[in-house]
Amino acid sequence: MYYFAAFLLSLGSVVYAERLLVLTVATERTEGFLRAERSLQQFSLNYQVLGAGTEWNGGDVKRTVGGGQKIRLLREALAEYKHQQDLIVLFIDGYDVVVNGDENLILERFRESGAKVLFSAEGYCWPDKSLAAAYPVVKRGKRYLNSGAFIGYASYLAKLLGEGEVKDDSDDQLFYTLVFLNEKLRQKYEIQLDSTGELFQNLNGAIDDVDLDFSPDSRSDPRRNVRLANLAYSTEPLVVHGNGPSKIHLNMLGNYLGNWWNPSVGCVACEEDALQLDEDKEKWPFVMLASFITKPYPFVDRYLENLLSLSYPKSRMGIYLYNGVENYTQIVADFRQEAVKSFAFVESPSITSGDERFAFVKISTGSAADERQARDKAVQWCQERQCDYMLVWDVGARLEMPDTLQRLIRRNKPIVAPLLHTEGRLWSNFWGAISDTGFYARSDDYVAIVERKRLGVWNVPYVCLLYLVRKERLSKMVNPYSHNYDLDADMSFCQYCRDKEYFMYVDNTVRYGHCVDDYGYDNATSYADLANLLINKKEWESKYLHKDYRKVLEDDYVLDLACPDVYSFPIFSPAFCKDLIDTMEAYGKWSSGTHKDSRLLGGYENVPTRDIHMNQVGLESVWLKILDDYVRPVQEKAFIGYYSRPPKALMNFVVRYKPDEQASLRPHHDASTYTIDVALNKAGVDYEGGGVRYVRYNCTATDLEPGWALMHPGRLTHMHEGLKTTSGTRYIMVSFVDP
Repeated sequence: MYYFAAFLLSLGSVVYAERLLVLTVATERTEGFLRAERSLQQFSLNYQVLGAGTEWNGGDVKRTVGGGQKIRLLREALAEYKHQQDLIVLFIDGYDVVVNGDENLILERFRESGAKVLFSAEGYCWPDKSLAAAYPVVKRGKRYLNSGAFIGYASYLAKLLGEGEVKDDSDDQLFYTLVFLNEKLRQKYEIQLDSTGELFQNLNGAIDDVDLDFSPDSRSDPRRNVRLANLAYSTEPLVVHGNGPSKIHLNMLGNYLGNWWNPSVGCVACEEDALQLDEDKEKWPFVMLASFITKPYPFVDRYLENLLSLSYPKSRMGIYLYNGVENYTQIVADFRQEAVKSFAFVESPSITSGDERFAFVKISTGSAADERQARDKAVQWCQERQCDYMLVWDVGARLEMPDTLQRLIRRNKPIVAPLLHTEGRLWSNFWGAISDTGFYARSDDYVAIVERKRLGVWNVPYVCLLYLVRKERLSKMVNPYSHNYDLDADMSFCQYCRDKEYFMYVDNTVRYGHCVDDYGYDNATSYADLANLLINKKEWESKYLHKDYRKVLEDDYVLDLACPDVYSFPIFSPAFCKDLIDTMEAYGKWSSGTHKDSRLLGGYENVPTRDIHMNQVGLESVWLKILDDYVRPVQEKAFIGYYSRPPKALMNFVVRYKPDEQASLRPHHDASTYTIDVALNKAGVDYEGGGVRYVRYNCTATDLEPGWALMHPGRLTHMHEGLKTTSGTRYIMVSFVDP
C-alpha cells in the first residue's frame, strides 16, 4: 500500500512539475513592451525577450502583412528547449499584450483545454479572407486563429515551427493559419483554438464582449482584484491582446489589469518609476514652457499671472509665447517684460508686432494654420536647444498647485498631463476613448477619473491644454501639430502620438487645477470678465473677490460697525472696482439726475442720482448672483434671523458724484429691507469729500476703502444723505435688496 501511494505521489509530481516560459519578440523597448513586461513581472512569470536591440525586418505590421521575423526568432529560441517535455511555452506579442494571471493559473487553463498547442481566436479571418470557408465550424465562440498569443509544449511548438520556411517579411499569422487548416498537421500537433476566451482575449471586434470585473479574486490574489470578464461566453481571459485597431481599448484596460490599479490600494504602478530630482535645484532638468493664446478667453490676465506662479526655478526654465489675439497684444507685451526678469529666456512669436524682439516666428494672421506653425516651431525650437522637457500650457488651463511641474517630472512619463476639468461640469483636458471618426467618446471610467473617485496615472488617447513632453519623445517628433490638417492642432498632435504608439497619461492623484470655459465669451465687450461669474466662478472669484472676503464668514470674525446697525466689510477686489467703473464709463449713458427717468415704471424717480443701472450693461443677472452668493451670507451673519434666498433687487446701479454734475444727495429712505453701498474708488486720491451721514444717529461714514461695502437697513430707521464730493469723481455701487 505504501509503494502504491508513493507511486501516485510521484505521478502527481510529474504532472504538476510542468514549467512555464513566456517568450516574446521586441526589438525596441517601447511603452507597450514595458507594460507587457511589467505585467509578467507582477505575476513572477519567467520570460525571455527575443530580438532585443536588433533591427526589425518583419515589415510594417501596423499597416499590412508581415511578422515572419518573429517565427525565425522563436524557432531559434525553441531549439534550446525542444527536448524538454515538461516545458510549456506561452508566446505573446511584445507591444500590445497584458498578462493578468500567474503560472499556476495559466497552466491550469491550458491543461483544461486538452490541447498540446492552443492559439487565441478572433472573429476576423486575417490576413487571407478567402481561407475563412476552410476553417472548421465552431459551435460556440470565435472561429479564426490569431497568432498574437498562443501556448503549447515546447517540444510540439519546435516541430510545428519547422513546417516550412518563412521569410522575415512574410506574414506570421498566415503561416500558423496554414498549419492549422491542414487537418493532418492540426491533429499531429493537437492544435486547438481558444474560441471562448478561457485563456486568451483578442480585443479587435470584441470590445463590446468584455468588461472589467472589480469583485475580489476567488483565489484571494490581490494582484487580480481587477480582472477581465468576457460577457459573451462567461469566461475570464488571462492574456489580453489589443490586436488591430483595438490598442486604444487595451490602453484603457491596461490601466487596471496586470496589477496596475486595484480597488483595495488604488494605483499600484504610480510610484514604481518615480524620478527623484537633485537636491541642487540648479541641476534640475531644463524646461521650456510653451504658452499659447490661440483665441479670446476669459481672464487672460489671470492666465499670464498663473504662468509665473510655478515654484520650479525660473533659472531652469525658458518661455515661448504665442499670441493669436490682437486685442491681447499689449497685455502679452507687458507680461513679456516681467517674464524676462525671471526666466532664462523668453521668445514670443507675435501676430501683431513688427518688433524683432518679439518676432521669433513670423506670423501675419491669427489663423489656424498660424497656430499649427507656432506649435510645431515650439517643438523644433526645443529640439534645437536640447530642452529636457517642453511644458505645453494653453490659455484655457489654470494651475492651483505651484509644484505641478515637479510632480509631473517625478511621474517619469514621456507625455503626462495633470487632470484639469471645468468646475461643475465633466469637461476636462483628456478623453478616455476615441470614436470611430477620431473624436470624443466617453470611456466607462471617464466620470470616475474626472470626479477623482479613482486616483491614478491613466493611459488615455487624448490630452490637451496642459501637458509635459519629455526629451526622448520630443526629439523624435516632426511637425506633430500638422500631422493631420483635417483636425485641430491639438487633435493632430494626439493622433500623431497614437499613430506612433506613444502613450499619453493623465494624472489625477491630486487636484492640480481647472479648465476655463470659453463658452459664449466675447472679449470685445468691456465687461466680458465681469459677466463671466455664471460660467467660471472660480476664476471670477480669484480676480474679483476681495482677498479678505472669506475671513468675513469665519465664526470669530467681527464685522466693523461704522454707525449703529451699519456694517462694513470687504467684498470686492481693486480689479472689480476698476472694471465696473470702466464698464459704466464705456457705456456712457448716465441718467440726467432729474426726477424724470424713463427707465423706471411710471417714469418718476423720487430721489434721483446720476447713475447707470446694471441691466443697462447686461450685468443684472451677475449682480443678483453676487447678492445671493456673497452678500446674503454676510447679511445673515449681521442681521440674525432674517432669511431671504435668493435676495430680490430691482434697483442695482452705479452712482457717479462730481462737483460740477451731482455732488451730493439729499436725506432719504431707501426702498429696501437692507441696502448695499460699495465704494469703487479711493477717497483722498480719486476724489475729496463724499461719504454718507445717517440722520437719525447723526453718524457719518467716510473714506470707505474701494471694494468695501456698507450694509444698513433700508426704510424706516436709516434715513441717510450723500455728503458733498468737493473735487474729483466718486463712484459707488448701490443695491436696494428685498424692496
